[in-house]
Amino acid sequence: MSLVKLTIKGISYSQTQNGAYALILNEVDGDRKLPIVIGAFEAQAIAIALEKEIKPPRPLTHDLFKNFADRFDIVVKQVIIHKLVDGVFYSSIICERDKIEEIIDARTSDAIALALRFQAPIYTYKNILDKAGIFLKTNPKEGETDSQEMDDILSNPDTFGLEESNTSGSLYQQNSLSELNELLDAAVLDEDYEKAAKIRDEISKREP
Repeated sequence: MSLVKLTIKGISYSQTQNGAYALILNEVDGDRKLPIVIGAFEAQAIAIALEKEIKPPRPLTHDLFKNFADRFDIVVKQVIIHKLVDGVFYSSIICERDKIEEIIDARTSDAIALALRFQAPIYTYKNILDKAGIFLKTNPKEGETDSQEMDDILSNPDTFGLEESNTSGSLYQQNSLSELNELLDAAVLDEDYEKAAKIRDEISKREP
């Protein structure tokens, strides 16, 4: 299976699920986006790594992991989102020490937070992107900058982070496939990325 490189497009606050965010990953050599629902704590961990000017006074969890790895000469080489089951993305962190490679299972949000700190590339398999990737028309508001978006995220701290949910499509189980596609188009038009991700996950569960 061929790997597809991804970059982080941005983080969008959920309009429908309190305390949840949608992490938008972008296909490097294409137009598809991969939305992943994450919690507020995970969103902050990723946003802090993206915003270079923000330096916490004490190491956060992912910063501590980075410091620990640096002390023992462990390098994160890459992160691979390798599986999608019932709307839940599974990831692996590829590490190396003394030219010995190890693979560590991780939540996708944690894996990406670490990839940013190690400046490691993020990949997924083509079949996952074919199944879960969607085309999102991102039209940021005039005058809104990336740093302002990060400030919005960091100004809303929440001590209760959410795991990537395995019930992301439960609200749409009663809808037909054609209705789901119409709802997906509407969510994309409204730029409601978190809702689009949930509908996408329900559609992907029904497709062979």
